[in-house]
Amino acid sequence: MSPHNNAMLPARTPAKPHSGEVALEVCDLVKTYPGPRGGAPVRALDQLSIRVAAGTIFGLLGPNGAGKSTTVKILTTLSRPDSGDARVAGIDVVRHPGQVRREIGLVAQKASSDPMATGRENLLLAARIQGLSRRAAATRAGELLDRFGLTDAANRLVRTYSGGMARRLDVAIGLVHRPQVLFLDEPTTGLDPEARAEMWAEIERLADERTTVLLTTHYLDEADRLADRLAIVDHGRVVVEGTADDLKRELRGDAIVVELGTAAQMAAAVTRLGRVPGLREISSDGGSSLRARADHGATAVPAVLASLDDTGVTVASVTVSRPSLDDVYLRHAGRTYHATEENSR
Repeated sequence: MSPHNNAMLPARTPAKPHSGEVALEVCDLVKTYPGPRGGAPVRALDQLSIRVAAGTIFGLLGPNGAGKSTTVKILTTLSRPDSGDARVAGIDVVRHPGQVRREIGLVAQKASSDPMATGRENLLLAARIQGLSRRAAATRAGELLDRFGLTDAANRLVRTYSGGMARRLDVAIGLVHRPQVLFLDEPTTGLDPEARAEMWAEIERLADERTTVLLTTHYLDEADRLADRLAIVDHGRVVVEGTADDLKRELRGDAIVVELGTAAQMAAAVTRLGRVPGLREISSDGGSSLRARADHGATAVPAVLASLDDTGVTVASVTVSRPSLDDVYLRHAGRTYHATEENSR
């Protein structure tokens, strides 16, 4: 793959699903883990349900601890749900886990490659495990090394690879047997901007080839960019689902973000802005930022500044923007995505 940066990537055209085909179907999944030190059990999934059309990229978007990785573990037969149903390529993941494994590829958060083997050796081993003959495994390894721009590094130990190279090798390993469904669990976490852009380009290529991809991510821009449809997950539940454009379009007007000079003035600022005509959905992130919505943000800003000035509230900055996925998350989860991420760390 040739290097890219985010600005150079052209806008992606959403994939058209195979008519009537469903690649993943999940209904009311529940998964509970024992609490720490004998405490109350932790419900990782709370009746989570999704439906993914074949040949599309479906994004599970949510902060750390939302339940995304638990969902992937169940769908890839690495964990069993307490209750609920899940099918991958029409196969029940609990009743027929062996059949499911033959139809899927998995790129987990942790590297799957052996750092003390070469890139080629890792691919050959993965291919043989998947049942390919020696000749077929060698051919497939060569194809994937070329596709992922790893041919020149094929005979180097993986421990000498950069983070981006190692991550591309992980995806190649997941594709070695040409799965119907590929699970990408936080595939760009820890990558530098260039490597992240390269991974985005490869994921888009998978969709162009009609591979079904379930992508978990906590990056808003990644879900916005790549997913044909996405579900925002919070506390083990899907709080809203749809295309990124449709979800943002539901939020009428503009977002106004006011950064106060001090968080101590927040209560007074929220009370005061509640009296400004045309403002709605006024909320605080728990720090020094407050958010509101208005039909015409630029027109509302002078009234916002004047109102806060009359109250003696110091304003550091004001920004106006079109609806974003962060605004969607705020609407449906009741708090900003940034604040949720900070609290989950």
